[in-house]
Amino acid sequence: MRAKHGLLPPVGRKARRRVLAYVILVTLSIPFAFPLIWALATSLQTVDEVFSGSLIQAPGDPQWENYREIFEYLPLGRFLFNTVCIVSLVIAGEVLTAPLVAYAFARLRFPFRNTLFVVMLSTLMLPPIITTIPAYIFYSKLGWVDTWIPLILPGWLGGGAFNIFILRQFFLTVPRDLEDAAKMDGCSNFGTYFRIFLPLAFPAIATIGVLSFVNHWNNFEGPLIYLSTLDTFPIALGINMFKDAYSAIAPHYLMAASVVSLAPLLLLFLAIQRVFVEGIILSGIKG
Repeated sequence: MRAKHGLLPPVGRKARRRVLAYVILVTLSIPFAFPLIWALATSLQTVDEVFSGSLIQAPGDPQWENYREIFEYLPLGRFLFNTVCIVSLVIAGEVLTAPLVAYAFARLRFPFRNTLFVVMLSTLMLPPIITTIPAYIFYSKLGWVDTWIPLILPGWLGGGAFNIFILRQFFLTVPRDLEDAAKMDGCSNFGTYFRIFLPLAFPAIATIGVLSFVNHWNNFEGPLIYLSTLDTFPIALGINMFKDAYSAIAPHYLMAASVVSLAPLLLLFLAIQRVFVEGIILSGIKG
């Protein structure tokens, strides 16, 4: 009877709402996708097409050889290898040390625990430039400038206040009964951490791993300050060197190099986006 009066059944209304939601999401995503589309289109163009004056133009004959030639003009393979090494070592340090520090702040009792946590959290409000000069002097006196150590070492010292905060929020949601049951079975604090908390925290740890990957893959300021030898450059610094030398005469190569640098980030997010979203929700930072 309701259908005869022009009223949709609940299933129909739900489908319409879903279609409307997708239309809104696609519309809102266009401004964010435009730079990527423009970079991809430019990377497949010739020099004449790039300087034709059009804001965005589909390449008449896609120049896929631009991607091959960029590896000849620039040691892009070396830059990618350096970036993978740096990022892998940093992430390894963060996923090993950040959960330990977060577990201590969330579940252990020790003097000045809350005070130390507030002090650590307050470092998020410090502009990075404040610590740049003292850190450079410190690493310089140790002879670590122009090495990867200044880029990797902070990841092995807790991984940063933000990562610790995310994991602490997750550990606080674990029921106390699980911890008590583990201790009744004879587990120490470390045993409880490795057997109970660490397996449960996998989505949250994966989240900080992805965030760290994106942050350090795109890191430009750190390598610019500490590295001066070409063979040690990560891809962000290497592309900047190419930009300074060739952007005016070969912008299509610059865009090809940029697309190559973005590809691992896109592939990683598409591969583990479900785990990433789950980790954000479980960590208690839903907004």
